[in-house]
Formats: sequence, structure tokens, C-alpha cells
Amino acid sequence: MNRFRPLIALAAFVALIAAAPAARFGGSVDSGAPNLQNTLALVIAGGGPKDFSTVTLFGVLAGDKATAEEGALTQKYGAEKFGQFVKTFDFVIDDSLAIVTKAGVALPAAPSPDPKDGKALSLALYSDGTDAATKHFNVEYMLDHLVTHPVHVQVMKDIDAKYGEQADADYHVILTQVMHDLAAVYAPPATPGKM
Repeated sequence: MNRFRPLIALAAFVALIAAAPAARFGGSVDSGAPNLQNTLALVIAGGGPKDFSTVTLFGVLAGDKATAEEGALTQKYGAEKFGQFVKTFDFVIDDSLAIVTKAGVALPAAPSPDPKDGKALSLALYSDGTDAATKHFNVEYMLDHLVTHPVHVQVMKDIDAKYGEQADADYHVILTQVMHDLAAVYAPPATPGKM
């Protein structure tokens, strides 16, 4: 009997854990194929790849509630952090598109859902971010779903280099709040005893 077998098995297990991808801000990692139809819908809703604007996207997703949502986010996080969130989101889309273009990844011919349908797009993005393991929304899981985990990780590194780690963390926090707020408007939880 090889007396080193338990140590070899332990070393293999440690290597497996070390190699497993981890979400930087917590939660599960989605290692599957990206949902590029949703990605394209998001980009088109924001004005398209050449003219993407978080403000434009926000107007589509929140509709007539966009001004109130922006006010609530500004009050909760402060004007500076909200302004940086918008800049960071613009950068995330530009950087993601640059990475996938360089890698030769082609976006699909048609988006889904309709980029003009804020409710459908919001719910599709929320679904992309609903962690299969926990059944809770996680913005990192959504980003993995939209662009793949490796691209998501590279974009986070690029955010850190351009704006700093705090801007990256704030981007995740504020985007999570936005997605929860949109889900509450478009798919409010059922009230017990009511149908």
C-alpha cells in the first residue's frame, strides 16, 4: 500500500478547488455559454455598440419610472457614486464588446427580447442573474450569463485598472439594486391569499 496516497489525493483535491472559478463579490459562477441574444438586446436598448449609453438603457428598462429610480439611487448612494456607476457601466459595455470582437465572437443576428420592451428585457436580465444554486439574483451571475465568466473577469480587471476597485464594487452594488428594483416593479412577489 502506498502510504502517500492520502497526501496525493489531498493535493489533487486542493488543486481542483484552486482551479475552480470563483465570483469575486460572492455567489456562484456560471460557466456555460453566454445568452448572446439578451446581450445584444441590452446593447441595442442602450443605443447600439457604437453609441451605447447607460442613461439610454436606463430609460428603456425603467420607462416612466427612470427619473424616480435615478433619484432614489442618487439619494441612497450619492451623486458621485451614481455618476461613477454610469461611467463604469458605459465602460463595461465598450470593454466587453472590444474583448469579444477581438476574440472573433459574433453576436447573433437578432436580439431577444425586443430591445424596446423594457419590461421583457428587465425580466430576461433578472432571469440571467438568478443563480441556479441559490435561486437568488446575483449581478456577477448575470454578467457571466451575458458575456461568459472569463470575459466578465477580464472586464472587472479593466475596471480596476481604469477606475479602481471601489468603483468596480460600487458598480456591482448599484446594478444589483437597479435589477432588484426593476424586478419589484415588473414582477412583484405574490401577496399571500391573493391571486
